[in-house]
Amino acid sequence: MAHSTTLTPTGLPTAAAPAHTARPSLPAAARAMPKATPAARAPQARLWWTGLFAALAWTALGAITWFWPNLPVGFSDWAYTQEFAVAAWGVAAVLWLLVAWPGLLGRQAARLRGAGPWLVAIAVGLAVWEVYTAKLGTLPPPFFAPPQSLAEVYVTDWARLLDSAWNSLKLLALGIAIGASVGFVVGVLMGWSRSANYWIHPVLRVLGPVPTTALLPISFYFFPSSWSTAIFLIALGTAFPVAILTWSGVASVHKNYYDVARTMGASPWFLVLRVAIPASLPQVFVGLFMGLGAAFSTLVVAEMLGVKSGLGWYLTWAQGWASYPNMYGALIIMALLFSGVISLLFALRDRVLSWQKGIVKW
Repeated sequence: MAHSTTLTPTGLPTAAAPAHTARPSLPAAARAMPKATPAARAPQARLWWTGLFAALAWTALGAITWFWPNLPVGFSDWAYTQEFAVAAWGVAAVLWLLVAWPGLLGRQAARLRGAGPWLVAIAVGLAVWEVYTAKLGTLPPPFFAPPQSLAEVYVTDWARLLDSAWNSLKLLALGIAIGASVGFVVGVLMGWSRSANYWIHPVLRVLGPVPTTALLPISFYFFPSSWSTAIFLIALGTAFPVAILTWSGVASVHKNYYDVARTMGASPWFLVLRVAIPASLPQVFVGLFMGLGAAFSTLVVAEMLGVKSGLGWYLTWAQGWASYPNMYGALIIMALLFSGVISLLFALRDRVLSWQKGIVKW
């Protein structure tokens, strides 16, 4: 077999490999393909232990409610006892299903796992409440009623509760809107104008700390109805913290911001609207949060004393008839309503101040 020779850069001849022994070249795409790797195993979902305990707790709650006889109360028994047990078992069935198949929720699984301890605590709390009221009578009726009595209230008196909640929400929204608007304008005037601060600040220092409920007798004299009196007092309780915090926010804006804007030809209105107010918005929302607490308390007191509708009026009505389950049902609705208002304000704050994320620490 003939061999061919080639010259190397050094001039020495070398023997080339036989033609039939040369390896065929692979296409570039084939050479670029990565080597096959064994398929990775999918991670197995861990057992949701908190959900397991929650399912056991809700199952036990249903068993206690169903199988443990209620302590006789007068000539009647607590209504909706069996329905309450069935509802507890329904929650337990859902939790058992999620424990057995954790992939059912998909992306919501992490959020539910975070709520696991609360699911356990709610079931345990309801069980203790049921035992000490309906089963043992340690907390004497009619002042204390079991959880199923609230179900009876919501089923039989939902129309009146819904109307009362709607009237309270309207009164609260109108009073907060007026108070927040007035307090915001007053706070901006105090922070921007020295003359306005000179005249308004002493008035706020004297009248601001006075509880709004203490002004009820005077307010009833000057306003034609209890409705308008309640709106005025809610607005007053909201306006004071909003004005103080807005004033503090506007007054604390650094002078360099104004100097930079003036060098670019900014007018006084531009300085107020585009520099002072945006910089003071975090303090404004803090004032709104503080004003909501005063608005809630003023609303309830005003409805108890003069307004003929609302959750405060419902509380007084239920107490007058010694219907304590109705009173507890109204308190729960009131707590959920006020918590919802605060949550809405948090969402509004996050939307308005989205451009300050990473700068302002909440």
